[in-house]
Amino acid sequence: MVHIVDTHVGKRIRQRRGMIEMTQQVLADRVGIKFQQIQKYETGANRVSASRLWDIANAMGVPVGFFFQGVTENEGESGDVFSDLIVEEEVVELVQSYYAIPHGQRGRLMDLARALIEVR
Repeated sequence: MVHIVDTHVGKRIRQRRGMIEMTQQVLADRVGIKFQQIQKYETGANRVSASRLWDIANAMGVPVGFFFQGVTENEGESGDVFSDLIVEEEVVELVQSYYAIPHGQRGRLMDLARALIEVR
């Protein structure tokens, strides 16, 4: 039986890959496994061991805790607004565009976003 946390972690791996435009093959190569194993992790069919999750996090440039963000104790409820939004193409495109902006310029974009929120 697939555990909700395994499914959630797999979904977060897939989301992060999409955000940074990394293929399953590239991730697999960086971690030292076959891309089919990445597929199994992403669907929750196989559990990710702690050491493997550590390797995946390092390959993707996020802390291990990233993969657990939004999971709740209530089975079947992720409670993660990000998980719900990431399926929308526009949000994925926005995140990809954000990461394409030079690091030093991102702060200015955040300032603009905050200013637009205050205009309401």
